[in-house]
Amino acid sequence: MTSSRDDAVSPVRHWQSAMQRWINRRAPAAPSVTLDHRKLFILPTRAGLATLLLIALLWLLGTNYENNLVLALALLLLSLLVLLPLHTFGNLSGIRLQRLDSPPAFSGDFAALRIAVSGRGGRSREGVEIFWPGQQALRLDLMTAEGEEALVTLPVSGRGRVRPPRLYIQSRFPLGLFRCWSRVDLDVEFLVYPQPKSAGPLPDSGVEGEGEALHRQRRDGDDFAGLKSYRPGDSLRQVAWKQYAGGRELHSKEYHSSADPRLWLDWDQLAGRDVETRLSNLCHWALQAERENKAYGLRLPGGKIEPGLGVEHQQRVLTALALFPVRGPR
Repeated sequence: MTSSRDDAVSPVRHWQSAMQRWINRRAPAAPSVTLDHRKLFILPTRAGLATLLLIALLWLLGTNYENNLVLALALLLLSLLVLLPLHTFGNLSGIRLQRLDSPPAFSGDFAALRIAVSGRGGRSREGVEIFWPGQQALRLDLMTAEGEEALVTLPVSGRGRVRPPRLYIQSRFPLGLFRCWSRVDLDVEFLVYPQPKSAGPLPDSGVEGEGEALHRQRRDGDDFAGLKSYRPGDSLRQVAWKQYAGGRELHSKEYHSSADPRLWLDWDQLAGRDVETRLSNLCHWALQAERENKAYGLRLPGGKIEPGLGVEHQQRVLTALALFPVRGPR
């Protein structure tokens, strides 16, 4: 049964693939697209088909009963049905769509595309709808030659670089009896960051306060730096008793830690979690450190980003997380 079902689906997929290639040839991807007869399609709507059926019934009734008034009504509706496609087609013909920007988004949120929509010819365009497949349409009325800016959104899941489907633009103006539409590719690519997921408080940066530094005890990894004159308040454990017993003045030992005191968001700090969870946790930490104005760096397998702050630094960190290669659990 599986092979028969696959055989039935195969012609449909082949037809869809052939149709997509045909559309790509007629309307190739470009940051700016002007709609013309090669990119526009028009068909009657259900209301248009119902009107055509009504005209046929009126024509039959008028002919059967020899009623000139009914025949005149049928001819009037037929003339209207002949003229409407020209107006509906002309409402979209000449419209120009230009991609402006597509800022990054977070996985599980909405990605936004800002486009400029304008029409040539100095005439108004009414009832223009723009939308992604399956999303609510944005309706525009272009009353001036300058046009308007439109913001269309699309839900995104998964991280990385995401190419959305073609954008629909359509119109049923003026009476809704015909639908003229086009599918345009504005060569859009969204950068999608991992979805932020809390991993608890920020990791310890290792930076010590002034009071703690005065009383700091030697720890593993600390290196002996030398002697300094003893000051009241220094820990007795740090006193150089051997030198003092040899007749020298009282001194304290001073150590320098070999640990990096800066805040690092480290891949290895989240061991035991799968790749996507680690990336989501690191993303949350990066946003938290930025909010708290703490300089932070990022360590990932194969590279690192030195600690910093600011919008550009945050974008570098989030981009590195978004483009991290897909890997199995570690």
